[in-house]
Amino acid sequence: MKGPILLFGAKGQLGSELTCLAAERGEDIVGLSRAEADIADAAAVEAAIARARPRLIVNAAAYTAVDKAESDIEAAARGNVAGPATLAAAANAASVPLVHISTDYVFDGSKSGAYVEDDPIAPLGVYGRTKAEGETAVRTAAPRHVVIRTAWVYGPHGANFLKTILRLAAERDELRVVADQRGCPTSTRDLAAAVLAVDHAVAGGAGPWGTYHFAGKGATTWHGFACAIVEAQAPLTGKRPPVRAISTSDYPTPARRPANSELDSSRFAKAFGYAAAPWRERASEVVGVLLGR
Repeated sequence: MKGPILLFGAKGQLGSELTCLAAERGEDIVGLSRAEADIADAAAVEAAIARARPRLIVNAAAYTAVDKAESDIEAAARGNVAGPATLAAAANAASVPLVHISTDYVFDGSKSGAYVEDDPIAPLGVYGRTKAEGETAVRTAAPRHVVIRTAWVYGPHGANFLKTILRLAAERDELRVVADQRGCPTSTRDLAAAVLAVDHAVAGGAGPWGTYHFAGKGATTWHGFACAIVEAQAPLTGKRPPVRAISTSDYPTPARRPANSELDSSRFAKAFGYAAAPWRERASEVVGVLLGR
């Protein structure tokens, strides 16, 4: 394989993890933060591609403030639609395949079972709508693409649900967490490994291209996820606050969330030969890393 992986969004949750994992595995990677290359800036993107001469481009950059997006529509559209469109066009012009990270929020959560790639999308808010439009932009501009939809991402880098629960477990006598939203917690470690699996699979230039789901193995609710986090940290901190189940209506937010975000990742496993670890196992590992044990 010639050239490095060129990573946009290198300072985010996934970007930080992918940079670390690539280094561990001896993979050549060039990571760029938004300050170094805004994906909506065509000149900056084209210059970065010309400098790196990459074998693969990975877009881990996005506008991810779900609630803020409801009032910050222009910024969400720039990060999630204009940016991917610009990056995809530049990737195609340079004949470099593109991996683009998307989200479960393209669905409305009304399905009873796990979502598969061919299920109709119906985003509930601005974030989901802009991510769906970004997917379309990538498909239109870059035929050699892999769109990876993922969900409930957590890890040691950046801000995420697991880190929030660890902080609250240390500060509060009781936690109140939504129990009527269901999904698949996905560790950045597994998601980064999935991106590297795609890199190896498309090295010959023949694909398999398209849209795939990739998420942690198993499903739970936010309440169940929080309980597992508290359980994992208790032996290390001595703190075990009870976690009380509440409904979505008890915790109103500007943006509506899908009630069901469970993703079926079997198509990805078949195409790329990699599947995530059970989410409880990975969550416990991340707790240990964050608490220095």
